Amino acid sequence: MSIALQNRAYPAWYTTCFGKGVRPFIPSLFTVILLLAPACAPALSAAAGEPAPAEPSVRAQDLSEGSPLSLDQALLLAEQNSPLLKEASATVDRSHAGIQTARAYTNPSAEFLAGQQSARAVAIPGIPGLLLHYSAEQTIEIPSERRARILAAKFALAGSEYQFAGIRLAVVASVKRAFYDVLRRKQQVKYAMDNLALVEDLRRRVGVEVQVGEKGKLELTRAEAELARARAAVKSAEVELSNARAVLKAVMGTASGVDYDPQGAPEGPVPLAPLPELRAQVLSTHPALSESNARTFEAEATVKRELARRLPQPAIYGEYERQPDLTFYRFGVNVPLPLWDKRKGPIAEARAEVDRSKAMARQRELEIVAMLDRAYDQYQIRDQQVQSLQAGSLREAQAAVDAALSAYRFGERGILEVLDAQRVLQGVRNDLLDALFARQSAFIDLEELGATQK
Repeated sequence: MSIALQNRAYPAWYTTCFGKGVRPFIPSLFTVILLLAPACAPALSAAAGEPAPAEPSVRAQDLSEGSPLSLDQALLLAEQNSPLLKEASATVDRSHAGIQTARAYTNPSAEFLAGQQSARAVAIPGIPGLLLHYSAEQTIEIPSERRARILAAKFALAGSEYQFAGIRLAVVASVKRAFYDVLRRKQQVKYAMDNLALVEDLRRRVGVEVQVGEKGKLELTRAEAELARARAAVKSAEVELSNARAVLKAVMGTASGVDYDPQGAPEGPVPLAPLPELRAQVLSTHPALSESNARTFEAEATVKRELARRLPQPAIYGEYERQPDLTFYRFGVNVPLPLWDKRKGPIAEARAEVDRSKAMARQRELEIVAMLDRAYDQYQIRDQQVQSLQAGSLREAQAAVDAALSAYRFGERGILEVLDAQRVLQGVRNDLLDALFARQSAFIDLEELGATQK
């Protein structure tokens, strides 16, 4: 799968991102650019003279109880407070530190000994006096092992940055879903309140007609039963709204004691590119796939490192000793002999990790393609449903309610016809509301996959 690029001059952006003397082993130049874009963005922007964009900021304490909350404000709050983003950012920082660790040279070791020498009762005794001993040792790294170690750390950094980008997309999508779910529940409460107001008015009219003897008590019983049903629907809608608000605060990472009032509406229909074009776009840009490629390259670099570590690492040794009657120094080389441990186990583990990374990358690609197909079909189906309900069913249901109310006021229809027409209108309203926000949810899924032009 991978090849080594031999004896070539690397461009300035590669030297900036990877340093000198490191040879990559990746499939294509396109993959290099895709893999290193986030890591090298500051260097590329600085070289091009592009200023960093200024981002607006909003704090949770700037929003009072019940203050209006826009979608942009909700996203900024999540950017500042989301624990998932903070965890991913810490992972990136750890990967930066991992590069520093990989670049570090092995520290030398020094030794100092001091003591007293005494003479023994022998024919030629030594001279008594002070003994001093100094020694130092420095391990010599294998260049190929060092290059592979640094390269693996840099691919780990690239993978962490792509992971951060994927988590950010997921957090943004979660905030949007929760935000629009609150809007949906608010609209459901409004519809339930409108229905309750209509039923209360009918109950009042029926009560008056029963008192004057124009209608029987059965009509009043029906009106009271419908009134109880309408009140229960309002309570249920309010509970769902409260739950949706709690979910929104959780995904934003804000305090649970402050309630916000999200304001907005679902977006209108958006034209989508053909599915094959979107599939190619997602497969080339989605951070999860780039992360999988980075993990695979990291595993391949680890294989290179383990192969290089089969060569013994020599250590240069030197010592100086001072005795009462003489001084001497010695230099030597310490070379471990790979007789028993030839690193077959670590090499096999690294190669198995490469196979595992490739399999996971393939599985993630299949999952993302399936998610794209599902979201694309969902958006198309829901958009057609919205257009159908708005074009005919909603108007017809509203006209039926108006006609039933007019006929009821003139005594031509009973309360059952009015209640039936109102139930139909409520059902159509709820169906339209569900279709609108299901279309919005499908569009958020497409945004998360990178299948939109926004």
